[in-house]
Amino acid sequence: MDSKLLDILACPLCKGPLQYAKAQQLLVCRADRLAYPIRDGIPVMLEDEARQLDPTDPLLKD
Repeated sequence: MDSKLLDILACPLCKGPLQYAKAQQLLVCRADRLAYPIRDGIPVMLEDEARQLDPTDPLLKD
């Protein structure tokens, strides 16, 4: 994932920052507890494609 792209991407719902989970190929919005998939190097920033994260999910940790 290109670091320049990560700098400009934001959560489509809250417009907050996203964290890159490299091993899982996800972009995580901690505020909304959503994980957006990255497919073939392209972030899929659609709410319908995002996975809701459990509050105890390790992806939400710092």
